[in-house]
Amino acid sequence: MNTVILRGRLSRPPTVRTLPSGDELVALEVTTRSAEGPAASVPVAWFDAGRAVDDLEAGTEIVVTGTVRRRFFRAGGATASRTEVVADAVVPARRRVRARRAVEAALASVDPGAAAP
Repeated sequence: MNTVILRGRLSRPPTVRTLPSGDELVALEVTTRSAEGPAASVPVAWFDAGRAVDDLEAGTEIVVTGTVRRRFFRAGGATASRTEVVADAVVPARRRVRARRAVEAALASVDPGAAAP
């Protein structure tokens, strides 16, 4: 199973790009903190975000659900790789009902009995 639920703050404003295919990609950098360890920076790729990205700015606390992917590409004549989260949903944490629904949907994809009705 490949399911991610991530909560953290945007460490920089979202970057929006249009790919050669015409798809829109929003690149996010999410900083997470835990009581036991140092902060971690997690790259997030969000396809076809639409106007939802207008609600986001650096410092916004967000909830992300999605999957982990590792992609390979050529850079400087060598093969490089990047591990990132591909978002299914990105919701500002202050929108508690929407964030809870996104988390419940992610949990339901793992175990249909885990999410509340």
